[in-house]
Amino acid sequence: FIFFDIGVTCFFVEYIVKAIVDNADKVVVEQTTDNLGVLITLKVDREDMGKIIGKNGQTAKSLRVLLRMMGSKKNERYNLKIIEP
Repeated sequence: FIFFDIGVTCFFVEYIVKAIVDNADKVVVEQTTDNLGVLITLKVDREDMGKIIGKNGQTAKSLRVLLRMMGSKKNERYNLKIIEP
């Protein structure tokens, strides 16, 4: 059951990111769990980094807020890490 919830979170991030970027086939979302919570790692094409970060980081902040809301509903902590290519 826990893996299902985490899978839904990864799918959610992947779905949103693929809708934003131009190179959707290069989007990779991975998740790991440790004592601090769930870490969602996002990798995108170099050309799409600006779209994911957004002006003044607003797009990345919005993704993190959505993850925090999902986590608070399940009493989990979700963190988003964007890996630069």
